Amino acid sequence: PGCADLLRRAVLEEPAALVRDGGVIAHGVDAELDELRGINQNCDAYLLELEARERERTGIANLRVQFNKVHGFYIEVTQGQASKVPDDYRRRQTLKNAERFITPELKTFEDKALSAQERALSREKWLYEQLLDTLQAHIGTLGAVARALATLDVLCTLAERALTLRWCAPQFAPEPCIDITAGRHPVVEARLAELSSGSFIPNDTRMHARQHMQVITGPNMGGKSTYMRQVAIIVLLASIGSHVPASACRLGPIDAIHTRIGAADDLANAQSTFMLEMTEAAQILHSATAHSLVLMDEIGRGTSTFDGLALASGIATHLHDKTRAFTLFATHYFELTEFPAKHHAAVNMHVSATESGNSIVFLHEIQSGPASRSYGIQVAKLAGMPAPVLHHARQALAALEDRAGEGELQVDLFAPPPEPEVTTHSPVEAALAAIQPDQLSPREALDALYQLKAVMGKPTQA
Repeated sequence: PGCADLLRRAVLEEPAALVRDGGVIAHGVDAELDELRGINQNCDAYLLELEARERERTGIANLRVQFNKVHGFYIEVTQGQASKVPDDYRRRQTLKNAERFITPELKTFEDKALSAQERALSREKWLYEQLLDTLQAHIGTLGAVARALATLDVLCTLAERALTLRWCAPQFAPEPCIDITAGRHPVVEARLAELSSGSFIPNDTRMHARQHMQVITGPNMGGKSTYMRQVAIIVLLASIGSHVPASACRLGPIDAIHTRIGAADDLANAQSTFMLEMTEAAQILHSATAHSLVLMDEIGRGTSTFDGLALASGIATHLHDKTRAFTLFATHYFELTEFPAKHHAAVNMHVSATESGNSIVFLHEIQSGPASRSYGIQVAKLAGMPAPVLHHARQALAALEDRAGEGELQVDLFAPPPEPEVTTHSPVEAALAAIQPDQLSPREALDALYQLKAVMGKPTQA
């Protein structure tokens, strides 16, 4: 028979995922398999029929035929009816209020039923192997059908995602360019929607032959890595023929995407995090072309500040001058914000954030120009760093900035921070300073407000 007819006849319309679970071979293909399946399927009906016959034969109205995994099948009779048990009953178990028996007929059925499932699975596996042997002659046809189904599956999935998530069709240009309007990261956007924690902030990307490098600065958690990844995802989706998560997209020729984002120790092969970082960066510098997209995220962090800055500067210069690839270069070295001043095809970009006191709010928006600061201490506060550590860090940072302004290079980071100056406060200021707003209940906050008014000498109203 033909391949389709053979499969239609031999396999169930909705087979199990694994042949070892059974339920793959269709009914009517093999008489032995059908018989074994019938034993399992008709077990309950047989036991009910046997129970009815034995009740009628023995006159024991409360006789029951049952099964458990420890003792198998048995006939249970209460102690008060045990005298009516026929001679062909054989005692299997004695309980406090009942006796359990087995009969030759039930024993025969038990042996057959308990082995039926195992034998059915074994028989089905053998039949499946025979089917595979028969299908050897149709491997070419099956391979072509599988490839067509896989292609159709991918295209349907991409089409559904494009329609559901409002993706746009990319446009392609002969000249080098990456021009993305309102680009989005599909995974982060879906996660935000799932958590109902806000909408994704889209960002534009404008790169061309005369401006092919972006030096991206800004705080941790601000969105630098998300922005870089979303550009790579959009380029990749467009390159495989998909719509992309953006309002508009125009791309020139892209031959590869090279990334240096994150690294892990490989101590078994004597490679530290920094060694892997340098290995990956070296591979990129040797492989990337003017038509490549390169993502460099915080290169040079695994060594001393001056070494890391020197390496980051050298890598950026090579990518700008020699490779001329489209490069997104994220860094915390603010010295590199001077890079575009001497390299015409580079531009400073930063992720925006706003500060309120000692707190920070991330806006996740890419803007032109360098970031004003890193906000590292504010991010540490958000992470739950103890207050004394934050106080020490602020004092050390201030000292570093002062020494840098005076041309000094060494600062004792491990010296204890100076004690805050003791100043005299008014009674109202003292009372206000003693209040810890985050630790007050609404009722306690209202009481504190009344106390402040009392200290000011103003009467409160009931």
